[in-house]
Amino acid sequence: MIEAFIHGTALAFGLILPLGVQNVFIFNQGATQKRFLRATPAIITASICDTILILLAVTGVSIIVFRFEWLTNLIFIIGFCFLIYMGWSIFRSDSENKGKQQKNVQLTAKRQIIFATSASFLNPHAIIDTIGVIGFNSLSYKGNELVIFALSCISVSWIWFFGLAIAGRIFGKVDTTGKLIKRFNQVSAFIIWGIAVYIGIKVIGD
Repeated sequence: MIEAFIHGTALAFGLILPLGVQNVFIFNQGATQKRFLRATPAIITASICDTILILLAVTGVSIIVFRFEWLTNLIFIIGFCFLIYMGWSIFRSDSENKGKQQKNVQLTAKRQIIFATSASFLNPHAIIDTIGVIGFNSLSYKGNELVIFALSCISVSWIWFFGLAIAGRIFGKVDTTGKLIKRFNQVSAFIIWGIAVYIGIKVIGD
């Protein structure tokens, strides 16, 4: 039981820690919303989406997905297009403000839900890492141990997204001019584009 908990916690944390579309989006919502409560639609949506992916992974969907090469390639192609678009949106998000502070531009709850869902289900890294890595590692467990493993992965996801939004909230209060958020977005955009290029090369190479 303890081994499954530690394994699931460490694995989930290792997968969710690197900078990606989900993390950038949640962090930005924490930084730009006037109140933390207004960022919760994005946080909860991202957490629910990760929960769904983790449950699909531990119930054996990973075996089905990776059995079909065309399905894997389709996920990568859709993800490539999505990451290019998201990178561009993040890169130019501050320039659209025309000198106004980033805090003044806030997404509605509906747009937060749409963006968070897209960042989760159209992001090949989120899908492949969650379904592939967590799904593969879950094969070591059965019964109650499998439940503990899955719950530990899910718990890390929820705690991480809430913590990330809180960090964004603190960052937003410190960055009163919005310049630091602008630089953060630009760096994030290039990282996301780098991931997209890697995915594109992988698809072509296969």
